[in-house]
Amino acid sequence: MATAPQDATAAQLITSGQAVLGIELGSTNIKASLIGPDFQQLASGSHQWENQFEDQLWTYSLDAIHSGLQQCFAAVLADCRQRYGVAPSSFASMGVSAMMHGYMAFGQDDDLLVPFRTWRNTNTRVAAERLTGAFRVNIPLRWSVAHYFQAMIDGEEHVPQVRHFTTLAGYVHTLLTGEKVLGIGDASGMFPIDTATGTYDAAMLDAFDEISASYQATCTLAELLPAVLPAGAAAGNLSEAGARLLDPTGQLQPGTPFCPPEGDAGTGMVATNSVAVRTGNVSAGTSIFAMLVLDRPLSGVHHEIDVVTTPAGDSVAMVHCNNGASEIGVWAGVFGQFAKALGVDASSDRIFEALLGSALDGQADGAGLLAYNNLSGEPVTGLEQGRPLVIRTPDSALTLANLMRAQVYGMFATLSLGMKVLAAQGVQVEKLNAHGGIFRTAGVAQRFLAAALDTEVSVSETAGHGGPWGIAVLASFRQFIEANPQASLDSYLDELVFAEAKTKGAAPLPEDVVGYNAWLQNYESGLAIQRAAIAAL
Repeated sequence: MATAPQDATAAQLITSGQAVLGIELGSTNIKASLIGPDFQQLASGSHQWENQFEDQLWTYSLDAIHSGLQQCFAAVLADCRQRYGVAPSSFASMGVSAMMHGYMAFGQDDDLLVPFRTWRNTNTRVAAERLTGAFRVNIPLRWSVAHYFQAMIDGEEHVPQVRHFTTLAGYVHTLLTGEKVLGIGDASGMFPIDTATGTYDAAMLDAFDEISASYQATCTLAELLPAVLPAGAAAGNLSEAGARLLDPTGQLQPGTPFCPPEGDAGTGMVATNSVAVRTGNVSAGTSIFAMLVLDRPLSGVHHEIDVVTTPAGDSVAMVHCNNGASEIGVWAGVFGQFAKALGVDASSDRIFEALLGSALDGQADGAGLLAYNNLSGEPVTGLEQGRPLVIRTPDSALTLANLMRAQVYGMFATLSLGMKVLAAQGVQVEKLNAHGGIFRTAGVAQRFLAAALDTEVSVSETAGHGGPWGIAVLASFRQFIEANPQASLDSYLDELVFAEAKTKGAAPLPEDVVGYNAWLQNYESGLAIQRAAIAAL
């Protein structure tokens, strides 16, 4: 709890509309972060939700999106009242972000034509391969244009009706402001960006229209995509309808300016101060991905790597893995049930801490245990569907410590395979930062990630705030740049946001590196078991 003078200052910031709000729609939680001019978090809120697997596709309903936003915002108001005895009716600026990629297609009257298709879907292989061949750049399965083209190939009835398609962040931003725009980082997961012009690649737009001419589209692709904006650009204001959507009670007033909506990859880069050239970050959640800001173009096309941008528009090599920490969460739930069966009522944080902490005592090579955490398909390893598995050799040592070390290793396995491709390209990283809930247990995931990538990994004190805090910082930058139009995002983060930030670094331990590499070799050999399981079940 803050001291009384700080409480008074925070209350004044909130009631006078000087605080900044960021909201991020992640895979399992919708979270909000309210920050002050010093970038410290004043209040927060969250709402749990989960995707559904319907008609062989991963989705979230519009009702879930709308009600989740309301519940999350209500939680922020409740936190403000509990901490300071006041609640905001306006903000200095706002921003929304969400899980990248996916497909939300709208018709003439802005009606959603088919259920939201998330990044998790892997049904777009034919489209992705054809586009990759035509563009000579990697178009991953999860990119929005792959979803749209696959709908064309499959002859879906809605295709001729499409007048606009966007990402989840773009949709929510339109709900709140009426503006059909997208931050350049999120837009780069819809269609390739020309970093020289700061918008979609014109030659590739023409190429798409040519190869799709025989299908049912009635608009060019350029007519369907949202406008692209860089960090700091004006992106509209909170509308009356948007205010009522967030706050049906009527306390929230319209008019707050918005920054461009961004994807969770971009907010992760901001939250870890990783937007400058030759910096990188790892975000671990339902999915896990690494973002490395490039100082030169990659050579060749690699299915493990796609090129996106920072929120400022610089090229980034992205290694995106569909499966992250979810399977560890499932195991934590099982052990929590076991604890309750014994009459022990332990919090989820305590269970996670105990399980992850035990991994430190596991053998460095996993002691004959392999963990495949694939709840969904995994493009990096060519798996079209998920089949979570724990496998062990007859002479393995099945202990809690070894099981949990294998689980943590399994979370980083596909990421390290993708990073090996970048290393072979000569891509160098001067610092690598990590964020995500898994890193809250000090000294475990951070240590093993350092071993998996054979690179020092740092975690900052703000890493626990994650994407919602990152989009709040981008909203603050939107406000700052009005008075400082020449400011760059990387200097803003270095000189203001992270000027006094505290970080903890973990260098790879030689014994961990040797053990992990031996484990990863077995993991790659065992991928045949994953493919057999997919074929059999």
